[in-house]
Amino acid sequence: MKKRRLVIASVLKPIDDTRMYEKMATSLSKLDHWEVAVIGYPSKHKPAQAGITFLDLQPFSRISFSRLVAPLRIFKIIIQLRPEVLIVNTYELLIVAIANRILFGTKIIYDIRENYFRNIGYTSSIGFLLRWPLAALVRLKEKLLAPSFHHFILAEKGYESEFSFFRNRFTLLENRSVKRSVTVTTRDRSRLLFSGTIARSTGVFEAIKLAVDLHKLDPSITLTLAGYCATESCRREIKVAIAPYEFVKCVGLDHLVPHSQIMNEIDRAGFGIVYYPSSPSTVNSIPTKLYEYLANRLPIITCANQSFAGLVTQHGAGILADGTSPVILDRLKGIQCYNIPIPDIYWEEQKFQDLIQEQF
Repeated sequence: MKKRRLVIASVLKPIDDTRMYEKMATSLSKLDHWEVAVIGYPSKHKPAQAGITFLDLQPFSRISFSRLVAPLRIFKIIIQLRPEVLIVNTYELLIVAIANRILFGTKIIYDIRENYFRNIGYTSSIGFLLRWPLAALVRLKEKLLAPSFHHFILAEKGYESEFSFFRNRFTLLENRSVKRSVTVTTRDRSRLLFSGTIARSTGVFEAIKLAVDLHKLDPSITLTLAGYCATESCRREIKVAIAPYEFVKCVGLDHLVPHSQIMNEIDRAGFGIVYYPSSPSTVNSIPTKLYEYLANRLPIITCANQSFAGLVTQHGAGILADGTSPVILDRLKGIQCYNIPIPDIYWEEQKFQDLIQEQF
């Protein structure tokens, strides 16, 4: 049987990105009649897996001419591959996708991983005068080009109410964790972890403050920041904030960290911190790391004002960091976690396979 070709393409996501590679590409590689290619930002640890081809771009800065022309380079690669199905996950590749549909009849899917309108509008990394015009331009682009797409995939359930240009042509596939064997039996509860995207909007400074406050009461408390911080000004602020504290270490920060290394840090940690400061850009978000912590039975520290706090407390997966530092420390040391089964935390592989095979 002749194999069908599917390409998953991104401008900024690395080729070993967990959603593009570990979830989507790996799911399809298990089917005999599909071959998959992943196009993305280069990674220090380029994966090698049967049935999946990895094609990385030349490195570039987030704000640079090279980034502006990256979609053209991706377009050239896709023309050479001639896929039957193309999945893009950024507004920067919408026109590239539509051009492939017009020229080659490619079936095109928009995997919506972010609410770009809110993320751009409420970010501090873009000047105030440019922020909202750019956000409006991106949303207008999505709305105008949406009718040309065959299907949409939503990475967050909250997107169903946040915008509607996908109409009824969508499938919800949340960023749940990939199944893996968990061998950790005992954890050192003094080891705190903040992993994934490192930014002001994901709560890194709140995590640092919590660790500092707890360390004053218990000198065995440590904090590891594991992930990439894309904004140079934020990186500088973080380095200044942690400079006085030897018990805070960074894995990555100024470069992308392979997902396998993040998972190693999860295995070594005693608690994982999940906290999003209040913002319209993340009000309905469930962080990928929440699912990863749950799946790997890492106790979680969060707060009552988080939309997912109920999931943590109802299933005995962690503690709420509300109250004084001594109270939080007592909870951290005394709680027994994961005595109750937790449902719906794994990537829905079969659902994704069915979507591709039934739709295309």
